[in-house]
Amino acid sequence: MATQAADVIFSKGGIRERVDAFFASMGQGFNAYLHHRSRYDQIQKMNAKSDAELAEMGVKRDDIPRYVFRDLFYI
Repeated sequence: MATQAADVIFSKGGIRERVDAFFASMGQGFNAYLHHRSRYDQIQKMNAKSDAELAEMGVKRDDIPRYVFRDLFYI
């Protein structure tokens, strides 16, 4: 009976490294997108404002998340 062996060996600098680099760059882009989408910085800036400053904007402190994400939700 004959057996077949298929040994796949990736050489250095070959397809394996290119595929790894591709997925690494995709992951970095996705991470940046999620960070931007979270709007964490905007929420932090508004939390740092005084109640008087928020009142000038017409926002209560409890409504900051709703205000920041107002373009995504219809409430």
